[in-house]
Amino acid sequence: FLVRHLKLEGVSPESIADEAPLVGGGLDLDSIDVLELVTGVEKRYGLRFEDPDLVQKVFTSVGSIARYVAARRGER
Repeated sequence: FLVRHLKLEGVSPESIADEAPLVGGGLDLDSIDVLELVTGVEKRYGLRFEDPDLVQKVFTSVGSIARYVAARRGER
């Protein structure tokens, strides 16, 4: 989802470690990328991220996003 949504050319989903930082890490996403990712996750999963502190906490890695979405959807 992340690679397609942000149109990350030359990046394969398999190359992104679950706990690698999204900002300042290998992907080196910027604040605009994170905002686009937040919007995409909201639309795809029907979630709302209105608290900037929550966004900062959840959108630190692919793993943290997956855990949050799974918890909100009642999955394990």
